[in-house]
Amino acid sequence: MKIIRSGTAASRPGPGDWFTGTVRIDPLFAAEEPGRTSGAHVTFEPGARTAWHTHPAGQTLIVTFGRGRVQREGGPVEEISQGDIVWFPAGEKHWHGAASETAMSHIAIQESIDGSPVTWLEKVSDEDYNG
Repeated sequence: MKIIRSGTAASRPGPGDWFTGTVRIDPLFAAEEPGRTSGAHVTFEPGARTAWHTHPAGQTLIVTFGRGRVQREGGPVEEISQGDIVWFPAGEKHWHGAASETAMSHIAIQESIDGSPVTWLEKVSDEDYNG
């Protein structure tokens, strides 16, 4: 058994190469062999968002606060809010972030394959963000 105490992992800003706007990442747990699953609590200030990206084994988001937006490539921008759960299948190009005037936090859970949980792509344009 392992207990990870709340507040023992340092918060860090979302890297500018992967995010637009102000984003804070609070690691929750990391994969330990033979497991491949990791999780983080991510907070987006209004208008902040990820870049387009994919996950080799998919990703689950559990919205814990506020209102946000998600989009998969070729689909409409969808509104999400506290209590919603979003699942992106393996390899699906997508982005997620806060609504334009409201912050949003979610728990992100994903698995690594060959040591990588994500492939980062281009930033989301304002046109894509605004739908």
